[in-house]
Amino acid sequence: MFTGIVAGTAQVERLADRAGLRSFTLRFGATGFGVGLEVGASVAVDGVCLTVTALHRAEGEVFAADFDVMQQSLALTTLGRLVQGSEVNVERAARDGAEIGGHPLSGHVDCLGTLVQVRRPENNHVLRIALPPRFMRYVFAKGYVAVNGCSLTAAEVDRREGWFEVWLIPETLRMTTFAGQREGDAVNIEIERQTQVFVDTVREAIDERLGPLVPALEQWLRERGLGTLDDLARPAALAPPPARPR
Repeated sequence: MFTGIVAGTAQVERLADRAGLRSFTLRFGATGFGVGLEVGASVAVDGVCLTVTALHRAEGEVFAADFDVMQQSLALTTLGRLVQGSEVNVERAARDGAEIGGHPLSGHVDCLGTLVQVRRPENNHVLRIALPPRFMRYVFAKGYVAVNGCSLTAAEVDRREGWFEVWLIPETLRMTTFAGQREGDAVNIEIERQTQVFVDTVREAIDERLGPLVPALEQWLRERGLGTLDDLARPAALAPPPARPR
């Protein structure tokens, strides 16, 4: 398990294709990242859980590690687009009793998002990310979402247009690769599991009880500006505060 608190970045030092997989050597930029790292340990690389297959040491300290990535993972994530010199976010697996500053992550990417807009207001960095429609139902304003392994809060969500926005502070930019990402780049997305279970459970209950009436109900909600059934499935903790009378 991971927490989505990126420890720093690593650089692709070497890559090699073999039958059915690709091997990467990552050189760690984060000071002390390799301390205690062992073969068989899990590391989140841009949000993808990978297993250490070999370690590289200098003066007794681990400065790089090897990872094998299967073809399916290469096809479903951004790892298949990495080249020598690429920078990635890295995080060690969470330890028992460690503070969870983000939210629990499995390191299993659900889909690719597309960075469709970058804005830079003073002391902020705003990323607008488009998602496939079937995954937008799990993203709510003020809810968690993992982008390239980083636990972030969705600030704005537009379900009709299929995007959400995250606002990054300077410290997040310093510790991650987001500062160098450009419009059109793909990003790895892992949705928040509790939200997914809640939304799916509510939708299954609605489908079971209403059946053929669901499309008509969706249209009725849209015509009145009340959102969608996915908005009705919003966990209570993520619901916006009631509007104050004017």
